[in-house]
Amino acid sequence: MTFLEGLLWLTLNVYHEARSEPEIGQVAVAHVTINRAASRALSIKNVVKQPYQFSWTNQKNSYIPEDPHAFFQCMKSVYIALNSADFTAGATYYHLDNIEPYWASEYTFVQQYGSHKFYKQ
Repeated sequence: MTFLEGLLWLTLNVYHEARSEPEIGQVAVAHVTINRAASRALSIKNVVKQPYQFSWTNQKNSYIPEDPHAFFQCMKSVYIALNSADFTAGATYYHLDNIEPYWASEYTFVQQYGSHKFYKQ
């Protein structure tokens, strides 16, 4: 996998998971994606495309962003994540604050950024 392929998949994940979030929430989602890939020794593309890891990959017929401005904002957030310390304390999971997934009680709550709550093992 090339660096550019990883950058594309990381940006797509932030776009589809958090494009309406403030920048800090987008950066946090990027950190989680990176952390999850590292913890599983997978490429960014492979961790994003794993079944049932990121809901958008199961719900979309096309991965092509519909909002170019939001896509480039997400790319900026990915750039910030790649060039900054992980402030999520190694979080590998998150969910919207208006749902309570079955797995949340099994992990340590880290922080909420935007409308997502972040957790680590």
